[in-house]
Amino acid sequence: MQVYSGEYRIDTKSDGSPLTTADRRSHDVIVSGLRQFSPQIPVLSEESENRLHRERRTWPVFWLVDPLDGTKEFIKGNGEFTVNIALIEGDHPLLGVVHTPARSVTHWAHQNGEAYKAIGNSAPQRLTVRSFNGGQATVVASRSHGRGALKVFLERLQSAEGKYEVISLGSALKVCLVAEGSADVYPRLGPTSEWDTAAAHCVLNAAGGKLIDTTGKELVYNKSDILNPWFLAVGAGGYDWTRYVPREDEV
Repeated sequence: MQVYSGEYRIDTKSDGSPLTTADRRSHDVIVSGLRQFSPQIPVLSEESENRLHRERRTWPVFWLVDPLDGTKEFIKGNGEFTVNIALIEGDHPLLGVVHTPARSVTHWAHQNGEAYKAIGNSAPQRLTVRSFNGGQATVVASRSHGRGALKVFLERLQSAEGKYEVISLGSALKVCLVAEGSADVYPRLGPTSEWDTAAAHCVLNAAGGKLIDTTGKELVYNKSDILNPWFLAVGAGGYDWTRYVPREDEV
């Protein structure tokens, strides 16, 4: 937040995404803290230098960190950026914390517990997804990414169910909105990495929802390729959202 309120440097990564002073400083603070807290557990951050699978595939448990999720939102100054910290056991998130510094909001959950949200020092609120079985849906969409596949998804949804509402939001907050029961689905039909989703995935699971790929299988972690497939964050009700997803060669 010190960086956010002042002037800072913006660089560009090899994949074209932006990198700020805040990304680096957040990485340093979090990695240092986790190593003091649990020195025996490895840490993999978006800003880590070594991401080789031959090393991390031997980790039964590890911290998975996105020190600043939503760097584009950070640069825009809209406050919709988060810090994501997850504990991965095997190939699934055991616990997750999504903190939104500009709004003093924290979402968190444990795999075998309940999901919660707290604003500032207020008492935590338990989170529960809502059930959808047809009708007018509320869809969460990204502020900063293209809408080619999403446009097709929404057209197909409208043909089947009629009117829908779209809420545009940045970072891991989109998954958290489904976990809160404020939206029915978040279709992410574009690239993401494991650190983008793991913490919010845990929150969504504990709230009663799912994070699934376009075949209906739950996302897994510590893959050889750190990139996620296209996915859907969904609430309860068993509604088949996958039928609206276009093939990648259709967009």
